[in-house]
Amino acid sequence: MAAPSFLGWDFSTQQLKVIAIDEHLRVIYEDNVNFDKDLPEFKTQGGAHVHGDRLTVTSPVLMWVKALDMILEKMKSSGFNFSQVRALSGAGQQHGSVYWKKGSIQILKNASPKLPLHQALKACFAISDSPIWMDSSTASQCSALENAVGGAQRLANITGSRAYERFTGNQIAKIYNQNPEVYAQTERISLVSSFAASLFLGAYAPIDYSDGSGMNLLQIWDKSWSASCLDACAPELVEKLGNPVPSHSVLGSISPYYIQRYGFSPDCKIVAFTGDNPASLAGMRLEEGDIAISLGTSDTLFLWIREPTPALEGHILCNPVDSQTYMALLCFKNGSLMRERIRNECASGSWDEFSKALSSTVAGNNGNLGFYFDVMEITPEAVGVHRFNSDNQKVLNFPKEVEIRALIEGQFMAKRIHAEKLGYKVMPQTRILATGGASHNKKILQVLSDVFNAPVYTIDTANSACLGSAYRAIHGLVAETNVPLADVVKLAPEPRLAVTPTAGAEELYHPLLKRYAELEQKESWP
Repeated sequence: MAAPSFLGWDFSTQQLKVIAIDEHLRVIYEDNVNFDKDLPEFKTQGGAHVHGDRLTVTSPVLMWVKALDMILEKMKSSGFNFSQVRALSGAGQQHGSVYWKKGSIQILKNASPKLPLHQALKACFAISDSPIWMDSSTASQCSALENAVGGAQRLANITGSRAYERFTGNQIAKIYNQNPEVYAQTERISLVSSFAASLFLGAYAPIDYSDGSGMNLLQIWDKSWSASCLDACAPELVEKLGNPVPSHSVLGSISPYYIQRYGFSPDCKIVAFTGDNPASLAGMRLEEGDIAISLGTSDTLFLWIREPTPALEGHILCNPVDSQTYMALLCFKNGSLMRERIRNECASGSWDEFSKALSSTVAGNNGNLGFYFDVMEITPEAVGVHRFNSDNQKVLNFPKEVEIRALIEGQFMAKRIHAEKLGYKVMPQTRILATGGASHNKKILQVLSDVFNAPVYTIDTANSACLGSAYRAIHGLVAETNVPLADVVKLAPEPRLAVTPTAGAEELYHPLLKRYAELEQKESWP
């Protein structure tokens, strides 16, 4: 008897990925379809079409369906045993939306297994090109939504975020404003995640709480649609969205289409799909008090929070693996490119020299603080380089090794300050999980560990959304009995301990963090 397996899917911006794992969480199969390369007929660049206004960005819906056909055929020809798949789940790029035309539910339900799915569904979409997260064409809709509910902070208090142009509610409002007839023809609006789940279910899959938190429409506290937000965006939206569900919900069994075409078992369960960021939280196996930091072109923080305080920056989402808690996302634009510029100017382009400079200076940098923003930062909204000595006086420059430490300490102090603004608390069991380019540099990680006063671990996240989806497929089968995800993924590889905080770090950084936060608020940024 072949061993049971579980599938995790990731419908991301540039590709569709799949991973199969066995009961011991070992990866037994992985594959992907790259949209630009493998589906050139859709003429995408980076999986999308940027329109003439440079603001509107869309992706063809049928490209996603055809990619699924393609990957399943590849699996079939490789001899993959579909009959052993017990459950599957998946992730989708967040915020994107799909508009199903009236009558499509019947076509979806009765798709002939003799046809590839993209042929069966070719007339099902009221809009052939879906707005995606890269779109920034809805500024007027964002203003209207914030005004309708009493301001940006009020909207954040309800939905977890102020109005963002990429968020789905504002995209729906734009379609209703500009193409009311298209809106009228639409019977269901899906997120990319719930659209992908619908393909497997052969019915409209509900939106899950976690991905639903990225729409500016869901009340994140009682996990229902906000009537005032829906009314501000478009009429009859509650019918078109359907009721949201917990992220661990088992939605039903796989559609007969896959049983007949690929040999899936009729008992294979579909667990609610979610957004790629929430799925990554599951893939990185964050637990309460943990924080994951991706140190890339932009630096992104994932936080697990019990009692969030939504702010004008960052996003609070329902937690995909624990419906009693929340997750937060914070993005900082000045990440690796900023670090590389200072490395080039102050350390002759060498990371070794950069590390030596960090080692040669004392923690706390003798009270010298710096803000380094080559591009307009999101939090705070500021640009330029701003240096302060220990008396809070502005100075024009620092010695090279002081500059290096001021940059790294400043970047990590900002992260802790803004995380705590959203309700995050460093706890005794807190682990910092670091990933991305700078996570290979021990000296940089030491500063991170000292600023947060917590141990730093490194993790491999090449496929965290995909892997997280496979973990969630297993979890969905037992989640109703209150088994936490952590119990289900015990056998997964552990993160590697990189550094622990230096003795006395908390006492040293406490006053500096306070000063840094005060300077950030006081500065009238140019």
